[in-house]
Amino acid sequence: MAAPDGVLTCWSTGAEQLLGLSAAEAVGLPAAELLASALPAAARERFARQEGWTGPVALRNQDGSAVECRLRACPLPTGDGRAGWLLEGVPVEETERDTDPLIRWSFDQSPFSLAIYDSEGRFLRVNEPMTKQLAASERELRGLRITEHMPDQGFQAPERSLDRVLQTGEPEHIENYVRVPGEPHAHAWIVHFTPLKDSLGLVHGVQLAALDFSEQYVARERLALLNEASRSIGSSLDVPRTAQELADVAVPALADFVSVDLLDTVLRGDEPPLIPVDGPLLLRRTAIRSSVKPAVTVGELARYPEFSPPVRCLATGHGTVHQIGEPEITRWLAHDPDRATWVVRYRAQSLITVPLRARGTNLGVALFTRLAPSAAPYGPDDLQIAEELAARAAVCIDNARRYTREHRTALALQHSLLPQGTVAQAAVDVAGRYLSSDSHIGVGGDWFDVIPLSGARVALVVGDVVGHGIAASAAMGRLRTAVRTLADVDLAPDELLTHLDDLVVRLSSGPDSGAEASTGELGATCLYAVYDPISRMCSLASAGHLGPALVRPDGRVDFLELPTGPPLGVGGIPLECVHHEVPEGSLLALYTDGLIEARHRDADAGLHALRGALADAAASSLETTCDKVLKALLDERPTDDAVLLIARTRALDSGHIAVWDLPNDPEVVAGARSRATAQLHAWELDELTYVTELVVSELVTNAIRYGGAPIQLRLIKEKTLICEVSDASSTSPHLRRARIFDEGGRGLMLVAQLTERWGTRYTGTGKTIWTEQPLPARVPRTPTRGVRAD
Repeated sequence: MAAPDGVLTCWSTGAEQLLGLSAAEAVGLPAAELLASALPAAARERFARQEGWTGPVALRNQDGSAVECRLRACPLPTGDGRAGWLLEGVPVEETERDTDPLIRWSFDQSPFSLAIYDSEGRFLRVNEPMTKQLAASERELRGLRITEHMPDQGFQAPERSLDRVLQTGEPEHIENYVRVPGEPHAHAWIVHFTPLKDSLGLVHGVQLAALDFSEQYVARERLALLNEASRSIGSSLDVPRTAQELADVAVPALADFVSVDLLDTVLRGDEPPLIPVDGPLLLRRTAIRSSVKPAVTVGELARYPEFSPPVRCLATGHGTVHQIGEPEITRWLAHDPDRATWVVRYRAQSLITVPLRARGTNLGVALFTRLAPSAAPYGPDDLQIAEELAARAAVCIDNARRYTREHRTALALQHSLLPQGTVAQAAVDVAGRYLSSDSHIGVGGDWFDVIPLSGARVALVVGDVVGHGIAASAAMGRLRTAVRTLADVDLAPDELLTHLDDLVVRLSSGPDSGAEASTGELGATCLYAVYDPISRMCSLASAGHLGPALVRPDGRVDFLELPTGPPLGVGGIPLECVHHEVPEGSLLALYTDGLIEARHRDADAGLHALRGALADAAASSLETTCDKVLKALLDERPTDDAVLLIARTRALDSGHIAVWDLPNDPEVVAGARSRATAQLHAWELDELTYVTELVVSELVTNAIRYGGAPIQLRLIKEKTLICEVSDASSTSPHLRRARIFDEGGRGLMLVAQLTERWGTRYTGTGKTIWTEQPLPARVPRTPTRGVRAD
């Protein structure tokens, strides 16, 4: 026993036998003089706080030699706020000698790695499996903390757990993946920390039991990797992104470096060719995941000799495992200095090459490489998981490739059905936009068209086949062709849409309806407008479509009101045509519902936004206006196709037009020819006089002979010379081949042969026969002011 100041006050017989000092010699000595070495700092701190302590010490014998003991110090309160000490020392040899053999054998021969730590968290005892794992004997470890023997970052977690168990007295267990000094590679460990308590519940140490569960850990990690692959790979129908998803999933779970190389044809969506067997293979580096700089970057071509593992795995269809240094790898690297330099620089140790193959088609190859020296080299189990990942990714890449091909085909089909530029005409200046939706199909049935008509007029068309995909595009193509055909007949807007409605009904219910049957079920809409630059009248009819916006020269924006009939394909409901006078220089904006409707707004809000975007459009260029409207109304990822067609109206003044009202008398034919000749001379078009006289003579004569009053002759000088003769009859002339002895029938044939175009259009009071002649190239485009005859 010792007083609070550390002076020995009592000395037992056992103490005398241990150190060779009698009670008379020991009592009165400071206890510190019995120490052969200094106490640990933690012990001194606990003594200063008057707390108990247990741990190994070295005591000085009478002859000066050191005696290894396990010392236990317990505080004894003295009543004056201080504490004396009960000191108990047991030689280490005696402790081991007194231990039951079965207990000692169970500790030493346990299959688990066991260690006992004292109250300071220092090694006290370790069994043989633990010494092998730590590559040190018990004597070398005794007195060291965990991180003093193993300073690696991975051993800080178990040391923190050990300290918590000493402080709280509660057991803990952790999982740790580290390389211990006695193993060449990292292993997975389950580590249990159990507090060692006396009968009073005081913690005097901790027992550690470590179990190597690497096989179970690897199996669990592989299952988690496959689950992650099934969730992450194939999230899109984009080939490069799918390849990158494969690389991202494999690092760092399976590799330190992953590259995915694909055939160029795969990236284009085409069918891949056969892999050459007698020459090098060129693949496009498509994806990389690594913390180090690659030898071949994304987008570059990777060249593989015919004997290299990537080419061999593509030829055989099976993956391969290789260790750096194998003859096959050495030969490959000898033909690729850049790759050889990379292997040396980053100390690559092993690699796996796996073919990307789906549905019997080779797509490319994936390379998995391990760089970390602590990781185990690749083996058969790693190859199996790499092949599973590659097989899953290959199917997704092939799906993306097929989608790319089909998407490109659908876009080509749709774009071929849309206007490829606009035909020259003088009625309007136009600009149009078509934007496909952000859907996976990507193509739809929206369209627009600008169709020149007779009499310098123009037809503006927008339509929408509800739905997406090739079926919608094909239906749109049929409708657009039908509109152009009907427009060539020069029907009024309401009549044209009525005929178009009948066509949609037949397409939807006929035996050859096929994919277009959905047109009638889901609906198709169309707006058809005809603008006449002479009268400045715009005639419109709608089959379920939104009306256009009119931007007047002063900047005022109105939405033209017109009866909106049912969508095409309903059938049996008449449509109505309305007429609006449009000031010269106004803008007509035609659009589909995809432009104004969006996720976050309805049609009314969209029309309000369109009005705001068009507010100052009259002073801007048409292209600028289109861009401004699209930016204001469309999201970055629209949910529906959108069409916008903007036309700035022109007007033809009297300097371009000459009109004569003719009586129903054959004698006026000569006078009509003379007036036409005079007008051509005024327009400096004398070269067209001969043909124009023949046309006027034939058309006026036919109007007088077969038509009825009123009869009108009109010449229009625009991009062509237009000659029109109108009468009150609805009977249309037809071309026919006159026989040898026929007196008539040749005039209209000559008109068709000598003019560029001719045709008939019907009006509310009769019909108009018109012809067009190209202007001579040398004639100035700005004509003199024309004349008008009553």
